[in-house]
Amino acid sequence: MAPIDAKTKSSSVRWDNNSQRDETMKDKMLRKARENPFVPLGCVLTVGALSYGLFSFIKGNAKVQQKMMRARVLAQGSTVLAVIAGLGYEIYLDSKKKKIKD
Repeated sequence: MAPIDAKTKSSSVRWDNNSQRDETMKDKMLRKARENPFVPLGCVLTVGALSYGLFSFIKGNAKVQQKMMRARVLAQGSTVLAVIAGLGYEIYLDSKKKKIKD
């Protein structure tokens, strides 16, 4: 857990490799989106498919609703794969940095 900044009474201070930097939630979200852009894209696609599927359900169009629910599952799976790939890439970069230091 991040330490609480005495001036602002918030935990916007983040410790990274024993160095301190100020980072708001918006800055962190933008940084994470730049690091792994497929995760926000997958989230948007998931919400879009879910919304359109629910709209079709309300309208009574069962065929489109079923397709959108399948698309939602596909988008969710893609998002999970993007998270796993991003974590794997971060682990790879960390191990590469450690090898360079040694």
